[in-house]
Amino acid sequence: MEKVISGIRPTGHLHLGNYFGAVKSFIDMQDKYQCMFFIADWHSLTTHPTPEDIRQSVRTILSEYLACGIDPEKAPIYVQSDVKPVLELYLYLNMNAYLGELERVTSFKEKARTQPDNVNAGLLTYPTLMAADVLAHKADKVPVGKDQEQNMEMMRLFARRFNRIYNVEFFKEPESYHFYKNAVKVPGLDGSGKMGKSQGNCIYLMDDEATIRKKVMKAVTDSGPTQLNQEKPEVIANLFTLMELVSTRETYDYFNEAYNNMSIRYGDMKKQLAADINAFCAPIRERILEFQANREYMDKVAARGAEIATESASKTLAEVRHIIGFSSK
Repeated sequence: MEKVISGIRPTGHLHLGNYFGAVKSFIDMQDKYQCMFFIADWHSLTTHPTPEDIRQSVRTILSEYLACGIDPEKAPIYVQSDVKPVLELYLYLNMNAYLGELERVTSFKEKARTQPDNVNAGLLTYPTLMAADVLAHKADKVPVGKDQEQNMEMMRLFARRFNRIYNVEFFKEPESYHFYKNAVKVPGLDGSGKMGKSQGNCIYLMDDEATIRKKVMKAVTDSGPTQLNQEKPEVIANLFTLMELVSTRETYDYFNEAYNNMSIRYGDMKKQLAADINAFCAPIRERILEFQANREYMDKVAARGAEIATESASKTLAEVRHIIGFSSK
């Protein structure tokens, strides 16, 4: 069975866009591949979070992924900083990573532009740490979005370079698994684009019923259709996309027909959509709260995941050290 490794950035609560994008893909993948998921807390240090922010973010992400359906018995979940062998591999990969190529990485240039007062070495060597996270487990595939494809190319470059320098065929070149091909683009509530934290147009899985209703009722609409069966503008098509995800087919068809015959009342549609979104999120929200209240269980999940990941990475590292010349197997 092919091995899949994916990192999860600890950047706050999950929203519907996350769920129907990466998270649902992860849930499907855990039955098809040998999956391992990790919470990338080392990577978060590039933005200098406080210790409490790190701890809280890790707990939040772990509880929400478990609540969504990641099964740690099928796909171990671990915290990146609990797997120390990755750091030593990161060191070795950095020794063969060159300044010029790291400075040309698009994500580094963008971060350097947006945070000019915090252009740290962690930003520069992000691709080598990402490579260490994956190569430590000799993964076959890595689920990534388009914004990470250049980092995947760097990862494959580092694998080839190690093999060439030491005249071995040790590291495989992991493939990019583009889960977004099967993922749904969930629109935001502001009338355009997709749902995202930075856009402030999200419905979070943790939002309560009143918050969901308030957000949906403020969603952008127009003055209504002026012709029978006319094409929906983006702001209206977005609402129907959301309804298609969380409502019954009968509900969707009812409001779609009302739009086509020009009898639709957007207020009624948004009330129904809010109710359906809440019905979808409520059981996930309840499970999140249950996991957060059971710190002992979450600690066991993370500890077991770290044990499995450390065993895997340690085996790789022992071979790497032997290849480089530091110790025998």
